[in-house]
Amino acid sequence: MARPRKPTTLKVVAGTDRPDRAPAEVAELPLVSDVPMAPDWLPNAHAIKEWDRLAPILHANKLLTEAGLSALGQLCALHGKTVQLYAAGEAPVASMVAQLRGLMNDFGLTPAAQGKVRPHGDTEKPGNAFTALGKPRAQAAK
Repeated sequence: MARPRKPTTLKVVAGTDRPDRAPAEVAELPLVSDVPMAPDWLPNAHAIKEWDRLAPILHANKLLTEAGLSALGQLCALHGKTVQLYAAGEAPVASMVAQLRGLMNDFGLTPAAQGKVRPHGDTEKPGNAFTALGKPRAQAAK
């Protein structure tokens, strides 16, 4: 099974966007203009706290789209339920942990996914330190 394509916005933020590899047609989803309030359907205070923590981070890095709000809500709801289980001395089932980790990866929130995403505005590539030395000149034949 093929891996799903990385969204263009993530590629732009990470600095890996290449015009020669762009798919023919890509749906560009509208970014959220302001950090939205947590949805009223989130199951508990832990989920709301996670929304309040993640939404500004994702918005600041231009990763939060109108279409991604429900996925962020699912991530926060799952996080809230997981925290409740741990607080009660229970462990969440493996499928719940896998789903939570998958959603975190989709938003670039795990250490492995973090390396693929650069903060917004950090798109300048470092220059070559050796360019100041100039090009080597050919030695005159003796």
